[in-house]
Amino acid sequence: MTEKKKSSLSRRKFMGTGLLSAAGIGVLPQISLGKESYNKKEANEVLRLGFIGLGRQSNGLLGSFIKLPNIEVVAGCDVYGDKQKRFLNRTNEYYKSKGKTVEVEVYENYHDLLARKDIDAVVIASPDHWHALMAIDACKAGKDIYLEKPLTFTIKEGQELVKAVRSNSIVLATGSMQRSYDNFQHAVKMVQKGRIGKIKRVYACVGGPPKPYDLPKEEIPASLNWDMWLGPLAADIHFNNDLNPPISINPPENEKVWGAWRWYKETGGGLTTDWGAHMFDIAQWAIGMDRNGPIEIIPAGYQDTEYLTFIYPNGVTVTEEPFDKKETRGCKFVGEDGWIEVSRSHYKASDDSLYPLIAEGDDLRGGGGTAHHIDFIESVRRRKDPIAPVEVGHSTCTTCNLGNIAYDLGRPLKWDPVNEKFAAPDPEAEKQLHRSYRPGYRL
Repeated sequence: MTEKKKSSLSRRKFMGTGLLSAAGIGVLPQISLGKESYNKKEANEVLRLGFIGLGRQSNGLLGSFIKLPNIEVVAGCDVYGDKQKRFLNRTNEYYKSKGKTVEVEVYENYHDLLARKDIDAVVIASPDHWHALMAIDACKAGKDIYLEKPLTFTIKEGQELVKAVRSNSIVLATGSMQRSYDNFQHAVKMVQKGRIGKIKRVYACVGGPPKPYDLPKEEIPASLNWDMWLGPLAADIHFNNDLNPPISINPPENEKVWGAWRWYKETGGGLTTDWGAHMFDIAQWAIGMDRNGPIEIIPAGYQDTEYLTFIYPNGVTVTEEPFDKKETRGCKFVGEDGWIEVSRSHYKASDDSLYPLIAEGDDLRGGGGTAHHIDFIESVRRRKDPIAPVEVGHSTCTTCNLGNIAYDLGRPLKWDPVNEKFAAPDPEAEKQLHRSYRPGYRL
């Protein structure tokens, strides 16, 4: 490939509007959230943030949000006392280094954080089984929300969250930060503009479904409220440190692994939801199926089906299938006139004219996570939808969950993505649209 010139589509251009304006395609209609009680905030007004869930992902988000102009991080919440202390230490050290005085409080119960009238928005990075309840409660409390992916634990939870966001005029951004990466935006732009012709197939490599919980029982740490961590989970889950990896305050040491709750059927959705929330998201965006979804889902192993397969109403087939020997987590779009492969560190195409205009060796993730966070903050200030609004997060999450339902049942599913129900009565599958909660919890 010949060296490309630096793109005039700088990171600054993507930060506010992303591909919505860059591509000139109205795939995601912008919704203005006009409600008198949620006044538009000017750029020089301080927005005050609270963080719910203070684990490894949250620690990364904090490092980005706290540095944004006119942002104050004033509260954090976690059921693990050590992670409360880390959050408090880190925020206090940051503000001290900047010569600022910001009073920061930490909580065990997220309801105490939401009760604060001075907090404008919350960043939720808890385990998936808590997403819906925390976000719906935040909506009722009038807080705008940055919610990590996958949006919810079940399809029914997602449906209820969409209602809560819209009925309360809340700005909700899904943490699908790849939508703000320059390379993914460029790939989607090329596909949507027809530069590789009519799309025939998309390979989205994400990995497989969750497995049954099999970790050995371990002693619960003294500073962890394990009952509160379990929350609405009805399954009988004993504690293991991998579910909520320990940290050290003195000497400082962060988590060495990601929380393993994501890999088990009782507590997460496996790679189908963990990486599917990223790559199925990009696939649906590119083929114009945001706020929509597949009409048929065929699990791997059914008859002669080798890979999990989604068939869309526009005729496109998406498979959970590697497109290279490395099994790169990413997407490959195959059209009648060419192809494009894209991942977080990889971009290849069938023709030089399809490449983004950057120099070889440059970071393909221009824009990146910080641009996604800026987009959320700007959306809060302007009272408009962000680049990954609640309906988009929900439709992507629904696709992921449908994949896991098909895996679990071992047979195809027929789905009506417009009415968000199975196309024909399917009592066995319908039972999996939601999970029972423990006594004391309700959606």
